[in-house]
Amino acid sequence: MVLSNGAAQIFTFRELAAATNNFSADCLLGEGGFGRVYKGYLDSVSQVVAIKQLDRNGLQGNREFLVEVLMLSLLHHPNLVNLIGYCADGDQRLLVYEYMPLGSLEDHLHDPSPDKTRLDWNTRMTIAAGAAKGLEHLHDKTNPPVIYRDLKCSNILLGEGYHPKLSDFGLAKLGPVGDKTHVSTRVMGRRAIDVTRAAGEQNLVAWISPPSSEVA
Repeated sequence: MVLSNGAAQIFTFRELAAATNNFSADCLLGEGGFGRVYKGYLDSVSQVVAIKQLDRNGLQGNREFLVEVLMLSLLHHPNLVNLIGYCADGDQRLLVYEYMPLGSLEDHLHDPSPDKTRLDWNTRMTIAAGAAKGLEHLHDKTNPPVIYRDLKCSNILLGEGYHPKLSDFGLAKLGPVGDKTHVSTRVMGRRAIDVTRAAGEQNLVAWISPPSSEVA
């Protein structure tokens, strides 16, 4: 049995505003359809954290917020991001995670900055293996199983030594138990072919593959 009784800590909006210098642009780590992610420091836990502030009109609604709080409060594994706490203050919805200093896998594969070293093949394989261990834990080791449904490189966060952790559990669902083996659900996540990308980047599997000289 891997579902634990550990509860996420509840924070006030004022605490999280103070941790991020009132959500200063200098603390901004990234943003998307769900809202914005800030780097902050919480005195109450003496820890650097990542704080996701959900857009009140964004893609991640109240249901997804509640699912993520529930899932990450109960599930713990070296390859799953640690949820420290959350805030549901008025119409504000925020999630507080451990800070992953190397960002997401997408940052390194798709939009590498000049100061980032290109990932070699061994590092890519290590990251893939770690992400697979996280999925195995969710799908095969938990009771009931958890269906992740949102595996993509932007949801694989990297810690020291490129240690990978799965994040963003808003689309996750509990799987079948006992002899109920059929699950009916929509296909979620990103397709392997993305026609919105440049010509050389549309086949995501081929794009991530290393040059033949690197494999040899």
